[in-house]
Amino acid sequence: MSGAERTGEVELRRGMAAMGMDDAIAPALLAYRDLLARWNRVYNLSAVRDPAEMVSRHLLDSLSVLPWLPPGALLDVGTGPGLPGIPIALAQPDRFVTLLETNGKKVRFIRQACLELGLDNVVIAPGRLESFTATEPFEAIICRAFTDAAGFWHGVARLLAPGGEALAMKGRRETEELAALAQAGVSCQWQPLVVPGLDAERHLLIMRAQKPATG
Repeated sequence: MSGAERTGEVELRRGMAAMGMDDAIAPALLAYRDLLARWNRVYNLSAVRDPAEMVSRHLLDSLSVLPWLPPGALLDVGTGPGLPGIPIALAQPDRFVTLLETNGKKVRFIRQACLELGLDNVVIAPGRLESFTATEPFEAIICRAFTDAAGFWHGVARLLAPGGEALAMKGRRETEELAALAQAGVSCQWQPLVVPGLDAERHLLIMRAQKPATG
């Protein structure tokens, strides 16, 4: 094990403790990180090259959303190499997680990762959001890849269960794009995320369809 990998393990366990999490899944998370780092050398799956840096920017960042996820089936749109879906699936083995991704190399990687990690609560869905269909709606749909919150909402609203939430992982809090969502009857909530070891702003934009007024 390299020095960077040892440093990464200490950082992961400390970060999980700071987040109030049991670190029993740390070995599985590190196995996923190590596999991603190896594939990344050849297939360029992530802009983050340093395995130690992947701990905060990928693993802990993904885990930071756990307190804000409603229970039930989760769809991860544009999951890339499995972020945040694979760390979430490892942390919550009773939750069914669907990973939607268009890039063939990334799909091959997440297939291999799920096989090696024994993730039987994960479904891999190759393809684009526009053509994706599901037999059952999702209680939660999350994404790290969308920059346009309104576009994300309009793309996933048809897949949400009644009362379900669309969650967009963001950097800085932005308000300009929310006016259009409010006009479309979407309730928006900004939730700051605390990611141990990450010196950057992180927020979760939680979107729900507003209930029609009664009376």
